[in-house]
Amino acid sequence: MATGRNIQLTKQIGENLVVAELGRRGYIATTFTGNVPEIDILASSPNANTFGIQVKAIQGTSWQFDVRAFLNVELIADTQIIHGAKSPFSHTLTCVFVKIRDYGSDEFYIFHWGFLQDYFIENYKGGIRPRNPSSFHCAIWLKEVQQFKDNWSILPDFVESPKL
Repeated sequence: MATGRNIQLTKQIGENLVVAELGRRGYIATTFTGNVPEIDILASSPNANTFGIQVKAIQGTSWQFDVRAFLNVELIADTQIIHGAKSPFSHTLTCVFVKIRDYGSDEFYIFHWGFLQDYFIENYKGGIRPRNPSSFHCAIWLKEVQQFKDNWSILPDFVESPKL
C-alpha cells in the first residue's frame, strides 16, 4: 500500500522527469512548489509560447481520480446520477502521464486533458457502486493511453529531434 511519503515521491519524480525531458527538447520549464490548481509545470517553448502542464505519475498500472473532476455526479440515496460533463473544463490543457520504471526507461504519455473527460463520459456508469455507494473513485489504465506514448508533438513549437 502506498504511503503519503511514497505518493509525494512519485509525484516529485514524475514532475521532475517531465521538466528534464522538456529541457532536452528545448523548452524552459519549472515545477511549482505549492499546489496550483490544474497546473504542475509552467513551460516556455523555443518561440516563447508559455503553457501549463498537468502531470500525473504512477509506479503501478493505473492513474486514480475522483470522477467529479470531470463529470457532474449527484448522489441520491445510494445511487449516483450523472448529469453530463463538468463545465468549465480545461480541454486543451496539456497533460503528461508518467509511468515510472527503472532508470532511463520511464514512459511518457502526452495528450490534452479533455481526453480524460471524454474517457470518463464514455466509461463511468454511475448507478449504485457495489462496495461503497458514496465513492466517486475512477481510474484509467496504462493500456488506455498507449496511443499517446511519446506524443510530444502536441506541444507548442514542437521540434522533431530533441535539442540535447
